Amino acid sequence: MDKRLKEKFKKIKLLILDVDGVLTDGRMVYDSEGRQIKFFNVKDGLGVYLLKLMGIKSIILTADNSQVVMRRAQDMGVEEVYAEAYPKTKFYEEIKKKYRVKDSEICFIGDDLLDLELIKRVGVGVAVKDACNEIKKIADYVTKKRGGRGAVREVCELILKSKGLWKEALKKFYLV
Repeated sequence: MDKRLKEKFKKIKLLILDVDGVLTDGRMVYDSEGRQIKFFNVKDGLGVYLLKLMGIKSIILTADNSQVVMRRAQDMGVEEVYAEAYPKTKFYEEIKKKYRVKDSEICFIGDDLLDLELIKRVGVGVAVKDACNEIKKIADYVTKKRGGRGAVREVCELILKSKGLWKEALKKFYLV
């Protein structure tokens, strides 16, 4: 990672996550009763939890509204879920005020056209490896991992390592 990007990651105080295509691989699966099933990656969840241990909050901002997302957010220790959030920029302004952060202190991970404006506005706009081309073209960073396959964990580690908090986070994790 280049020095300029490392400096941007160092400023991050809040991580905002999309769900479908970021925390999941983007597939929509329904059971025979019509209930939605999503596949999440446990490594992503641990990354978010490690951020929380170090005082860096995470928020989910999604156009979806499912109980599955609420449950996963709770398991990961996400601060808050903004569901049915469209357009996302409207909710973004509310989040900035509520959490008292500036654009430069926010990292957003997205994958598709609904995420375009936020990727442009935040301090570090991240596209997952399998994001659409429009998102990847404007992102500050494109993950090596695909959405739902460790991309969120990769970013959590970059934030913690850029801040010099990785080893401390691991120590705290093992003491919990």
